[in-house]
Amino acid sequence: MHVLPDSFDNLSSPCLPKKPWGDFPFTAFVAMLAALFTLAVDSLMLTFYNRNNKVDILTPSTAAVASHESPEQGGHWHCHGHEHAHGHAHGMMSDKPEDAEAGRMQLRRNRVVVQVLEMGIVVHSVVIGLGMGASQSVCTIRPLVAAICFHQLFEGMGLGGCILQAEYGVKMKAGLVFFFSTTMPFGVALGLALTKVYRDNSPTALIVVGLLNAASAGLLHYMALVELLAADFLGPKLQGSVRLQLVCLAAVLLGAGAMSLMAKWA
Repeated sequence: MHVLPDSFDNLSSPCLPKKPWGDFPFTAFVAMLAALFTLAVDSLMLTFYNRNNKVDILTPSTAAVASHESPEQGGHWHCHGHEHAHGHAHGMMSDKPEDAEAGRMQLRRNRVVVQVLEMGIVVHSVVIGLGMGASQSVCTIRPLVAAICFHQLFEGMGLGGCILQAEYGVKMKAGLVFFFSTTMPFGVALGLALTKVYRDNSPTALIVVGLLNAASAGLLHYMALVELLAADFLGPKLQGSVRLQLVCLAAVLLGAGAMSLMAKWA
């Protein structure tokens, strides 16, 4: 609500030459390319994770052999592979290997989501911080401060939930939190350092900030709709309850309305 309009304003500014900036909607084009690029990165990263984290899947035939050869009483069998797994078989398996593999796939999926989402938030935070640090207008800075506080709060909540689902170690969690926490101050510091040479209405600044805003908008739209909302709404928990779907949809609309209201001042 505030990133895309800013990009449209930047790339359609009269300070830019009409050709090519006035003859083509570069904001929509770059946002579309960013969404498609995010899809490609998302898919390739997941493929990379799956190829480098292959595990042995216990088939029904091997499970029968393990159950037969197990010295445990009551037909207990234990399987040790790349990951430690326990099963209990009383003539048949209680934990299906395909379920365990699906769980591992979902974990790798969550980790890809975290990394791509972090990338989009980092780019967005640097751009906003740069604009606020380089601005000389109090009327511009005041609404940006309110918008940033509101924005970073809920972005942090969303990213934090994704990080917990990814089940990273302490070092990785600390690194992700560090980058999220420092990119905005870094952008502000960079803007302050460039105050004397940075001008909001200079062609170079308009093009760079406009393209970055468009790319960030496309990336974040893809992540919000495909990775976060669609994954939840099309998941088994919400699909099993119409009432829960309506409650969640109302919550989404409430959040979208709040961000739209913030866009009035941002």
